[in-house]
Amino acid sequence: MQSGPLISVLMGIYNVESTLQEAVDCIIAQTYKNWELIMCDDCSTDNTYNLALSISKTDDRIKVIRNETNLTLAPTLNNCLALAKGYYVARMDGDDICDPTRFEKEVGFLQNNKDFVLVSSKMNLYDKDGVFRTTVVKDFPDKSDLLNGPPFCHAGCMIRTDVMRELNGYNVNKDVTRIEDYDLWFRLYRKGYKGANIQEALYSMRDDRNALKRRKFRYRVNSFMLIKKIIKEFNLPMLGYIKALRPICIGLLPTPIYRALHKR
Repeated sequence: MQSGPLISVLMGIYNVESTLQEAVDCIIAQTYKNWELIMCDDCSTDNTYNLALSISKTDDRIKVIRNETNLTLAPTLNNCLALAKGYYVARMDGDDICDPTRFEKEVGFLQNNKDFVLVSSKMNLYDKDGVFRTTVVKDFPDKSDLLNGPPFCHAGCMIRTDVMRELNGYNVNKDVTRIEDYDLWFRLYRKGYKGANIQEALYSMRDDRNALKRRKFRYRVNSFMLIKKIIKEFNLPMLGYIKALRPICIGLLPTPIYRALHKR
């Protein structure tokens, strides 16, 4: 598919030297060809930035920028968004992979369903041993579904660019660090917008020991505080406060037990 609206793919990269080429290859292999990829390096300490520059020389649809200091994911993605020219913005992480029909199917959904501003899909979780779980997602989440955690796969999503800019992109406040996507869905639904999930696993997230290390307890506290805000904003049942404790309780589990439950 050579025609159709331009997609701007936002990719924040940090120390993904060993996986970046594979992630970019997934985008190049898309059946939908009208895209631009904007990679922003967040001061990697390995060869990620130089590799990204090298990759960009092979395809003029790929742009590379770099932060002057390490900013974390949300401001890094906002720097990508500032350069986006597409009618839609899509996400992709530098250590994941996606199905070659992902863009074609997500664009098709948004083009044919004007009432929706966001689309994502089911997601495979995989490690060195292969896929160990596929997420279960609701076709059309409503605001009450926000109580159960993020209802969309962030790195596999596509959003109308004008809506992203209306929301001023990602929230860079420290109280939503590592839950930038969850906060984005909350603000999107607060504006009266809605999203959908395609019932195919179009995205695959690398979920290994490095990913586990990133799930620090303080970020679970951020989730707890956001769920409290969701309950208050949408006037949801007080029973939701029990669900708000879920990320805290999970964070208190011993690592071996957490790993076993996570894979199941």
